[in-house]
Amino acid sequence: MDHPLLKALVERHGLPVVDDASIDAFFASSPHALLFFSGAGAPRPETSDVAVLFPELLKAFSGFVRGALVAPEAEAALKTRFQVFVFPSVVVTRDGQPVAVLPKILDWSDYREKIAEALATDAPVLVAPQRPKTEFAHVHRA
Repeated sequence: MDHPLLKALVERHGLPVVDDASIDAFFASSPHALLFFSGAGAPRPETSDVAVLFPELLKAFSGFVRGALVAPEAEAALKTRFQVFVFPSVVVTRDGQPVAVLPKILDWSDYREKIAEALATDAPVLVAPQRPKTEFAHVHRA
């Protein structure tokens, strides 16, 4: 992890780094979480902005969520599971399932509003888009 602000999240703020092998154990300790998909593998100016804001989001929702940085080398393996299509993104989860994906950088008030909505008990879990299914039936005519 070469990005200095991502290093600071881990070293200064004590943010755990999760990958495909450790993420389910991370979810076992808290029903709600914020995951930071940084997209650090390719230069993105918004990554630094979200990295600075992420600890503040965790403070704002302290007691309700835990946070984790998704290891840059694990992002490709986890992005489909959490419906991340744009980097950087913050993903709000409940019981290991994505409830909201907040791409790029947003206004502070938008983060607060969208995360609060996602933490509501009646917030629906995001469902992955399904491909169209076609069924062929063979009818034998005599």
